[in-house]
Amino acid sequence: MARTAETAARGRARGLVIAAPASGSGKTVIAMALLRHLRNAGHNVASAKIGPDYIDPAFHAAASGRDCVNLDGWAMREATLARLVDGLRESADLVIAEGVMGLFDGIDAAGTGSTAELAERLGWPVVLVLDVRGQAASAAAVLAGCARHRPGTRLAGVIFNRIGGTSHRLVVSEACRASTPEIAELGFLGRDPRLHLAEEAELSDLRRAGAATRRSCRVGARPAPKSPPSRRWPTRARRNPPTPSTCRADIPSFMPASSPAMRGFARA
Repeated sequence: MARTAETAARGRARGLVIAAPASGSGKTVIAMALLRHLRNAGHNVASAKIGPDYIDPAFHAAASGRDCVNLDGWAMREATLARLVDGLRESADLVIAEGVMGLFDGIDAAGTGSTAELAERLGWPVVLVLDVRGQAASAAAVLAGCARHRPGTRLAGVIFNRIGGTSHRLVVSEACRASTPEIAELGFLGRDPRLHLAEEAELSDLRRAGAATRRSCRVGARPAPKSPPSRRWPTRARRNPPTPSTCRADIPSFMPASSPAMRGFARA
């Protein structure tokens, strides 16, 4: 019998899919946080990105310290998908897989190639990241719709992102518990502009910053000569060049440790 992704997953690496109703909800930041936390806690964790994306896997690698694989239920041959799932099963005890676009978005209205479809095939539960900016009780309708839209998709829990404050959290939580009591509330993240990942337009600037950081971090390299004090601003403090202890060699060139998106991870 030909080996399929379903039979490969039954082997079984435990997997968890991080998904959302739409792009831009915070899936990547939360996936990175989970990967780094589990890695620091000593767990043998690997990551996967559903779909053909190549940028998010680099973010995953920065957080987990190991390569991230793509799993694409539409573009990949069955044998290829099964081999990749086999590799995850053999190399890790837990897999964090980040979904693509919205949970049910595929190449057609039936959701072919979607995150939900692949999660069903692999038997992995889904944690929904729900961005609740600009809404409160209405978030319960979104959660209920995602929980019931495709019966085969196992929605195990929800993380609410961009919570505005205590009262906002209470209203969102109460409304969701009333409509979908079977969905576990796993966490709440407040609005924090520092939780920002680089978009494609920013990558060239980040590559240049990363190259400068690596040059400054070379062991034994002499610090750059200090510029003479400015006559106009004689008391302005000059920033010291970064030292090797502040650099992260495992962060790709387009994600320097000094970038806002990675400061928290670099301190971890």
